[in-house]
Amino acid sequence: MNSVITVVSERIAAREGCDVLALPPLYDAIDPEALASLLESGTDVTVCFEYCGYRVVVESEPLEVTVLD
Repeated sequence: MNSVITVVSERIAAREGCDVLALPPLYDAIDPEALASLLESGTDVTVCFEYCGYRVVVESEPLEVTVLD
């Protein structure tokens, strides 16, 4: 299973029509380790943040990543 960080990067890259490596580092928008720890904590959470001009919504139960314009 892909990590949430990989999923976010892949979805943004698909919207931008570019390679994942062409995107700015995700840690410019959010601490990836903190996000992963929060999602692995077993707590039902929703995290929203801006990345590359998109609003990213990550829900933990069940794990769902949504990218909005």
